[in-house]
Amino acid sequence: MAHQAQSLPGTHEAGHEHPTERTYIQIAGILTILTVIEVAIYYIDQEAAWLVPALLVLASVKFLIVIGFYMHLKFDDSRLAQIFSFGLGVSLAIYIGMYALMHFHRALELTALMTSATR
Repeated sequence: MAHQAQSLPGTHEAGHEHPTERTYIQIAGILTILTVIEVAIYYIDQEAAWLVPALLVLASVKFLIVIGFYMHLKFDDSRLAQIFSFGLGVSLAIYIGMYALMHFHRALELTALMTSATR
């Protein structure tokens, strides 16, 4: 009695090429370069207004690279990529919202300090 492998709905019938070892090494190199850029950005100017947005963009790019290649989402059902993209969008919205709230709160504190100093 021969067993036949049943495919799940939405999976690929035909095989696809997975990345080679060389591709994984190249991706690791790209991730290393992005990490070095992130660390350099942090140490160059910690008070710059573009620091947080730049780090968020770089972190998002690294996230997309990792889930695309190391988690094989580039080759899987597109619904899985949509789930991870939704999670990335929600987390970015939370980070941006919290950053805006902290920035607004800091501006209010500075305004209050300046107002009390002029009295």
